[in-house]
Amino acid sequence: MRHSPGSPDNRERGSGTVLAAGLALVVMMAMALLLILAQSAVMASRAAAAADLAALAGADALRGVTDGEPCTVAAEVAARHAAAVLSCSEGEGHTLEVRTELSEGTVLGAATGRARAGPPP
Repeated sequence: MRHSPGSPDNRERGSGTVLAAGLALVVMMAMALLLILAQSAVMASRAAAAADLAALAGADALRGVTDGEPCTVAAEVAARHAAAVLSCSEGEGHTLEVRTELSEGTVLGAATGRARAGPPP
């Protein structure tokens, strides 16, 4: 049974294809967003790890366990982990606080980390 071109059955031909294409686009956009968020989480973790290691190395230098100026030692350790020291300050009780930023940026901005280290309790 053939329908005329203006009949209700022919007006909806191809609507499933348009719906499938739209759904595929939404899924691809969601995946892209998830990948961007995952990349940002990884970069934040790397920045935090660089700050932790830099603060620990700087605190050891501050206590005299290793040689060198604490903030210089912290900057060298951070550089080995592709990060730059934004700030480095000595606190009470031979503690050192370090803020780092990764050299590589993400779509959502630069990843930063902050850590404080000192003598064992």
